[in-house]
Amino acid sequence: MTKTIAIAGKGGTGKTTVAALLVKFLFQKGLVLAVDADPSTNLNQALGLPLDDRRTVGKIRENMSEDVSKGRLSSTIPKQEYLFGKIVESLVESKGFDLLAMGRPEGPGCYCAPNEFLRASLDKLVKDYKYNYIVMDCEAGMEHISRQTTRDVDVLLIMSDPTIRGITTAARMKELIEELRTKVGKVGLIVNRVRGELSPEIKKAIGESGLQIIALIPEDPDMARLEMKGRPVTELPQESPIQLKVKEIAEGLHL
Repeated sequence: MTKTIAIAGKGGTGKTTVAALLVKFLFQKGLVLAVDADPSTNLNQALGLPLDDRRTVGKIRENMSEDVSKGRLSSTIPKQEYLFGKIVESLVESKGFDLLAMGRPEGPGCYCAPNEFLRASLDKLVKDYKYNYIVMDCEAGMEHISRQTTRDVDVLLIMSDPTIRGITTAARMKELIEELRTKVGKVGLIVNRVRGELSPEIKKAIGESGLQIIALIPEDPDMARLEMKGRPVTELPQESPIQLKVKEIAEGLHL
């Protein structure tokens, strides 16, 4: 049974960092498909992998649409098989995990992921490659939940910084989940870059949100140094606070 873990939240809360460290931890337990569902496509950098922008799923979908409209795709070639083959070609392979980058949207209000061809292709990809885990780095905001690349999410981790704005955004996400057709299992809150104790105001906002705190991640000076040098988060020291916390999160969720 494949477990899907999605990391969401407003921009700048550390979603990509946590996603990359979860991938690093989980591929020691089984094969992982890392999905970069953020159009800014930063997960490959966090994982220390190269990425050709021409090989994102968005670009594949765009090229296929153009080929169909201009008659370059033979009617004898099933579109589903064509798309699946291109998606397999776009995988960035690494030891213990593969990376699939979604790329940019096709247009306002439209993203390639909800396309039924794409859904079926990704379902087949997961089945054929027998991934034990899918770790999805979502774009900022809520739309990613309704246009997810897999049908169900077992664990949704909502990231926030220790600000009222961040907690308010996280609470809105929780409220909107129930309105979407996506099946979501456990939902938890991670507050990142915490300095000391949370303020009484933040604690009150979390309490009113109804969100369960999964972890409080302290500000990590090692992370700041890596970001300044443009180095992948996988180079963090084993004893770095954020790496230890992500391991604790994975173990606490029984992943």
